[in-house]
Amino acid sequence: MSDMGGEVAHYFRHPALPEVDLLRARFVTHRFSRHTHPGYTIGLIESGVEEFEHRGGVERAGPGSIAVVNPDVVHTGHAGTPEGWTYRVLYPAVAVVEEVAAELGAPRGTVSFPAPVFVDPSTARALRAFHRAGEVGDTLAASTTLRTALAGLLTRHARRVPGDDGSAALPPVVRDARDILHASLLEPPSLEELAASVGTRPFPLLRAFRTTLGLPPHAYLNQVRVRAARALLDEGLRPAEVAARIGFADQAHLTRHFKRTVGVPPGAYQSASKGTRRP
Repeated sequence: MSDMGGEVAHYFRHPALPEVDLLRARFVTHRFSRHTHPGYTIGLIESGVEEFEHRGGVERAGPGSIAVVNPDVVHTGHAGTPEGWTYRVLYPAVAVVEEVAAELGAPRGTVSFPAPVFVDPSTARALRAFHRAGEVGDTLAASTTLRTALAGLLTRHARRVPGDDGSAALPPVVRDARDILHASLLEPPSLEELAASVGTRPFPLLRAFRTTLGLPPHAYLNQVRVRAARALLDEGLRPAEVAARIGFADQAHLTRHFKRTVGVPPGAYQSASKGTRRP
């Protein structure tokens, strides 16, 4: 549990479901920066209003609504009213959603949710039941209600699209620059050096990165670092050591970016992950 000046965020996992992260939070002034998640983001708004930038627009999710963001889609998050918002979020890995889709007999392809915000009372009840079961450690109830909730989402709100990792659609200069950044967490090149390495100029590379990945190179690199930080925290490394290993200046620098993406500081995240190491 993380208490942040009147704002409360509880990040946790159920030991039997290590590929589904859970967040229960009330935020008022906290703002999620532009970021992505490797899996799905499924939030049930319980009170207040959350606003978030999504694919060039601003979405509003009020009480009882469900907000869904597909993997690797850039989005933000902030209060839509002065009172803030309270919600329950689950972050299932792509493999978890694909498994349920296969059990439902869905055709092959990547699961995508076209509408970022919708109202579905029966699925909302299942999402809330799963969240509560996960919080108290009820294995049978959690595994049952997770499938019920995902089945509701998939049958009523999802569609299938031809699946790949998106690399084929990226301009070669962006794909090559992205690969360089993934390999350069500790000592990344300057924008000028990065552009020269892939055979282009700085501004065209910056524009192409923003257009195709939704983030400029430096912000994209920080997203890669946060994902690497989560993996190292799951392994039990101390936050200060994690910061040094992935290129953040210090623990405070890691904490600032981590909280803007995950919603809680690295220590609170690590407490939730103890005993639920990802396979």
